[in-house]
Amino acid sequence: MNIDKLERTAEAMVAKGRGILAADESNATIKKRFDTVNVINTEENRREYRDLLFNTPNMESYISAVIFFDETIHQATEKGIKFTELLVSKNVIPGIKVDKGTKPLINFDNETITEGLDGLDERMAEYGKIGARFAKWRAVINIDDVLPSKFAVEANAHALARYAAICQKNNIVPIVEPEVLMDGAHTIERCEEVTNVVLEETFKALQSHKIHLPGIVLKPNMIIPGKLCKTQATPEEVATATVRCLLRNVPTSVPGIAFLSGGQSPEEATANLDAMNKIGDHPWALTFSYGRALQATAISSWQGKDENRTAGQDAFLLRAKCNSAASLGDYDFSMESA
Repeated sequence: MNIDKLERTAEAMVAKGRGILAADESNATIKKRFDTVNVINTEENRREYRDLLFNTPNMESYISAVIFFDETIHQATEKGIKFTELLVSKNVIPGIKVDKGTKPLINFDNETITEGLDGLDERMAEYGKIGARFAKWRAVINIDDVLPSKFAVEANAHALARYAAICQKNNIVPIVEPEVLMDGAHTIERCEEVTNVVLEETFKALQSHKIHLPGIVLKPNMIIPGKLCKTQATPEEVATATVRCLLRNVPTSVPGIAFLSGGQSPEEATANLDAMNKIGDHPWALTFSYGRALQATAISSWQGKDENRTAGQDAFLLRAKCNSAASLGDYDFSMESA
């Protein structure tokens, strides 16, 4: 394990004013996005869309790294330049999603376990050869008045730690993503209660597996009420609860925390991140690792039409710029109409 390399990469991923683009949607997931604008879900259309994002002029000012899906990391631009090489030329770090999705956790109703550990060491070595410098593994935690069970939390934390160990063995930085879902009617207090348990167990497992914490990036959920909760929260309430939870559970040796958007609207995800950074200095960088919250307006502006390519890039750049400002605590809603 090259500790210096891991630390340099992790620090660059959460560099000041920059965040991570999650472009790792599976083909099934991106089909749902394309369906909203009547774009046929073909490999070429997927390549063309990612080409639009990665070739956005000046995106590298706000985006430090990109998470690829397996198909995408092997693709190239119209001119034959590999996407990984294009990003490196822009000083943007290529990474790869390596989990194989969630499956029902047997004997535990409505709970899941993430699969993909079998053969991961060999896959990780291959991804490293084609340019991946970090990886991502998502654990999914369902929440209600009873869930999650203690076993589901422990099982997913253990899988995250095993994945992280394999990453670091191959000198690849692990993004550790334990996501407490925002589906349901739970309150912000319940979200904080569960996220405390999940993060505590996750770091317990990481430390048991001897993970080098300065060489990881944490990708957690924010502390927010469920989508169906009657009482929603202000950005200030989300920020206070989230920072309190992180201070309680995340060691200061972790270089940065890149939040998932988890189904929030683009503007909500930006405002909540900004409110956290407006609180003041934190022991770790607080930035973004968004998928939909960076891409939704880009897809709706592009609509699969060549003549809308620039409009799609402009929409993507605006979201990247707003979230960059939020990671510095400098966001203002007036930026949305810039």
